[in-house]
Amino acid sequence: MSKDPYSLASEAAAALSGAAGLDTFDVALVMGSGWVPAADALGETVSEIPFTELPGFSAPAVAGHGGKIRVVRTPAGRHVLVFLGRTHLYEGLGVDAVVHGVRTAAAAGVRTLVLTNAAGGLRPETQSVGDPVLISDHINLTGVNPITGTTFIDLTEVYSRRLRALVREIDPSLAEGVYVAFRGPTYETPAEIRMLRTLGGDMIGMSTVLEAIAAREANLDVLGVSLVTNPAAGLAGEPLNHEEVLEVGRATAARMGILLAKVVDRL
Repeated sequence: MSKDPYSLASEAAAALSGAAGLDTFDVALVMGSGWVPAADALGETVSEIPFTELPGFSAPAVAGHGGKIRVVRTPAGRHVLVFLGRTHLYEGLGVDAVVHGVRTAAAAGVRTLVLTNAAGGLRPETQSVGDPVLISDHINLTGVNPITGTTFIDLTEVYSRRLRALVREIDPSLAEGVYVAFRGPTYETPAEIRMLRTLGGDMIGMSTVLEAIAAREANLDVLGVSLVTNPAAGLAGEPLNHEEVLEVGRATAARMGILLAKVVDRL
């Protein structure tokens, strides 16, 4: 097995195509914590491949992540890769492992990537628990980057303005916001949340930005959607816990699935 992350992604893409019996795929979705049930609304399941059967993937270490790639045929006939789970930086496997799914999707022919996540809301005055928010930009506070060397990627528009406009045609009520990523696994302190609000952040989480950067390196169009699962630390007077995040995801999964199904068929 190759040690080069791009060659490893090509190997995984070839294995994925072979397992699914398809030469190429149209769209990929990465489902965040609690989003897994939303995949059921996307269309007909063609096949499901466990991560561990593909080169370079590891089983998810986080509750609420399914550990499979589901191949779905939408009503419009598009073939979609649905990543039921992701690798997080805090798992200690390195940044290449975090973005391996995105690089595999790109190597498999995908040109549009939808990234979802569960996020803490930094603006309780305008956000409610259960609200989906389109990601308009991000702040990378993970301390790492998936790209090394002299590969200079323009990040002026990481999250496609065109795709966000398309989603708002489907649901004009959706707000936009800036997603901030920390490494985790600890939740943020109230002081850090005050800092992030001052910096212009709207949602806080532990994923997505490294995947989005890798996607832009591969010239994919990126759509990001955060599900606000809780007010961020210090904004509600209650301690944070992962089960709360999952419960909100489960409670809103049907709405998210319907939204994503409409979006995917129009991408």
